[in-house]
Amino acid sequence: MVKQSIFGRIAQLAKANINAVLDQAEDPQKMLDQMVRDYSNNIAEAESAVAQTIGNLRMLQDDHNEDMENARSWGNKALAASRKADEYRAAGNPADAEKFDNLAKVAIQRQISAENEAKGVEPTIASQNEVVEKLKTGLNQMKGKLTELQNKRNELVARARTAEAQTQVHDALKSIDIMDPTSEVGRFEEKVRREEARVRGAQELASSSLDAQFESLEDLGEQTEIEARLAALKSGSSSASIESGQ
Repeated sequence: MVKQSIFGRIAQLAKANINAVLDQAEDPQKMLDQMVRDYSNNIAEAESAVAQTIGNLRMLQDDHNEDMENARSWGNKALAASRKADEYRAAGNPADAEKFDNLAKVAIQRQISAENEAKGVEPTIASQNEVVEKLKTGLNQMKGKLTELQNKRNELVARARTAEAQTQVHDALKSIDIMDPTSEVGRFEEKVRREEARVRGAQELASSSLDAQFESLEDLGEQTEIEARLAALKSGSSSASIESGQ
């Protein structure tokens, strides 16, 4: 019953669908950590149980080998006693011959008993061999699942760390985005732009004032020329009047 329970648990764990379990988990990483711990504990228990089962099998095999060796030993003793009986019979000593024949019979009886004991345990040994092989296979499958779990867990942790790092980089870049008007850099740029605009305005204003001054000078020059020509006209008219009076 215990062996069947161990085998059933190993088979159940070996067939577990890791992806399906993760799909149902609220926190896959914690679930994987827990599954790794559970698998590790179950593997340790299974290894102990399998080792005990193998140990029991080896004891049965040792007992079987001992029975087979006893059967061979009693067979040899029966043969030796039978030959000794034949020697005494050939020598005309039937009493000793019968004595050794009886010893041979006892040896044969014990040989048969040892052989029966060896044969009786053989089905159990065969069954235990089959159980041990299944347990070994299941244990190897569990170890394979544990490796898969550990790889999944490491992959998930690496992906989570990468995502976290990307988020941090994204947040850092966003905080220094020069196009963001709420950032310090954006406000400083806006201040510079306003100052540049003020300078351009002042330059335009200065340029307009200078043009007006030049225009004033041009108007003044034209007026001066008009006054000069008027004076010349008047001067010319006076000279003409004096000449005509003479």
